[in-house]
Parts: sequence; structure tokens; C-alpha cells
Amino acid sequence: MNNFISLADLPDFDEALALAKSLKKDPFAFEQHAKRKTLGLLFFNPSLRTRLSTQKAAQNLGFNTMIMNFSNEAWALEFEDGTEMRGIRSEHVREAAAVVSQYCDMVAIRAFASLSDKEQDEAEVVLNNFAQYASIPVINMESATGHPLQALADALTLSEHPTAHKPKVVLTWAPHPKALPHAVGNSFTQMMQTQEANFVIANPEGYDLDPRITKNIPVFHNQEEALKDADFVYAKNWCSYENYGAILRTDDAWMLDAEKMELTNNAKFMHCLPVRRNIVVADSVLDHPNSLVIEQANNRTFAAQAVLKTLLDHV
Repeated sequence: MNNFISLADLPDFDEALALAKSLKKDPFAFEQHAKRKTLGLLFFNPSLRTRLSTQKAAQNLGFNTMIMNFSNEAWALEFEDGTEMRGIRSEHVREAAAVVSQYCDMVAIRAFASLSDKEQDEAEVVLNNFAQYASIPVINMESATGHPLQALADALTLSEHPTAHKPKVVLTWAPHPKALPHAVGNSFTQMMQTQEANFVIANPEGYDLDPRITKNIPVFHNQEEALKDADFVYAKNWCSYENYGAILRTDDAWMLDAEKMELTNNAKFMHCLPVRRNIVVADSVLDHPNSLVIEQANNRTFAAQAVLKTLLDHV
């Protein structure tokens, strides 16, 4: 395991999940594991949970951390080869990645999708260029197409609420005033394909996720039908994939409320946060005892810690 770009990079998903569970019980079991090592965290986009949880996870293992926000603290980076850099981009990723590799032992990067160029977004230009030119492991803290740290934390959360039967898990699209990426939906879907569960996706017409990721997973265009007898409901918005980046509807017909949750099997509610109250989900659902969103946020630390420990053990 040289990098952690997607869940597929984990040598063994179940082992990673078990490690996250054990680290939650004893966060400082390996507190000297990364002594005198440095983790760099580079943010091309805003962050709350990802930044703080990854930094805490690193510190639990003994890492020093260095953080830079490229939106306002760093030179604008060029990622194309052979270009004459006459514009606003002052530094090429070739040099930036090489320099970061001298200062850090690992680097974690967060860079969202542009939602304007599907081909460029799916090429994961920022993440893959750093992986190509850095000489240290690269960790995905959410990219254009994936958020594997969130998905591992979600798996940990699901495992902490076992059911007496094979659980039904629903990933449902929810409205949002802005176009949002597919990263969380993609990684949650990929994670659920490792689980023993009845997993279905609900979204309006025109909002199907990348079929290469969803594969044979049932997709419902009727939310109420999908929610019937669900044990877990994960709400998340994403823009159109087919009509890439487009917002096809903003009405509240798909907002998750208490009435819809009555269709479920007293389901637990999940969301990666941040969430727009009474647009994505009603207060009555978000503030209900069955809401797991704060637990999910807490589990981000132990998911990140498991990934960092695994990388330390394999590089």
C-alpha cells in the first residue's frame, strides 16, 4: 500500500475496519508509531471534520502535522506539462510535490471536483499528479470522485449498530441549492459493496450515479418505495452525472422528513455533514435520537488513524 487514493488501495478492508474499531477503544495504542514523522495536510477546498479528524488521528499516532490552505496561502499550482506559465499559476506540481516530499513523510490532500469538466474531474488531476511526482505516500481527504475516509468511518458507524437480520441500507438523494460532487455517494456505494446488506439507492430521474460504480445495485426513482423497511437511511445530494454538474431540480419533494422516516424500520439516519437543515433533512430527523451524524463525525478520527497506521506498516 503505497498511497490511499480509494478504498481499493486498502490491503484488506475488513482488517482496516477492525483496526479502526480497536483504535476507537484505545486511540493511543500506537502513540509512538509515527514519532519524529510529519504529515502534511494540503487543502484546496474548505474542511471542518476532515481537517480536524485527520490532524487528531495523526497526533494520536505521534505525527507532527503541517497544514496549508492552497486557496489563500500557497502559490497557484500548474498541473499541465509543457505549458508556458504566463498566467496566474506560479508553481508547477512537479516542484511542489517534490518539495513537500522533503518536508513531510506523508501528505494528505483535499481537492473537490470542478463539476464543469467530467473528463478532468475523473482524471483526478490534483491527487494523481501529487501521487506521480511525490516520493511519499499520498492520502485522499476527498477528491473529485471519492471520499474513502468518510466511507470507512461510515462502515465503522454501521458496524456499531448491528441488526438481528440482514440490514436494509438506503442511500437517498436529497435536494440542495448548489451543485455538489459525487464523491461521498461514490465511496459510500463502493463501501456498501463490501458489506452483507440489502443496499439500494434512491434518486430522481436524471440523477443516477456513475453506472460503473453502482453496477447492479438497485436504483429507485421513487423515494418512498425505496425507504420501506429500511434500517439505515443515508441522505446526500449530488448533481447530475449524465448531464454533468447540472442541477435538475431544487424542490423539497425529496427532503427527508419525519413522515418519510415512518416508512422505515425505525431507521437510523446518516449524513456526512455539513448539512443544510430543512432543505436536505428536517430538524425532526436530524435531531432525533436515531440520528447518527455526530457519531459518524467522531468515527472520522479512527478511520483516518487506521489508514495512517496501515500506510506506516506497508511503506
